[in-house]
Amino acid sequence: MAVYVLTVGCTANGDARTLYRNSATDRSMRIHIATFNAADGGKYNAENCDLAATLFASQPGVTVWYWCESGIFKK
Repeated sequence: MAVYVLTVGCTANGDARTLYRNSATDRSMRIHIATFNAADGGKYNAENCDLAATLFASQPGVTVWYWCESGIFKK
């Protein structure tokens, strides 16, 4: 699986938010879904991350948890 990172219009000032989910078979697993790092700031990134988490979680049959954390993707 290829991962592409688009950095145009992003900010490096710590306002990024990252969306994660766990695994249906391993609740302790932490899987990176997306990073929200728009130049519009932390509030904007947080709102978009929260909205994405809500939309993913509201799909029929979803059994995993979605959550947002401050900052860029961390293993």
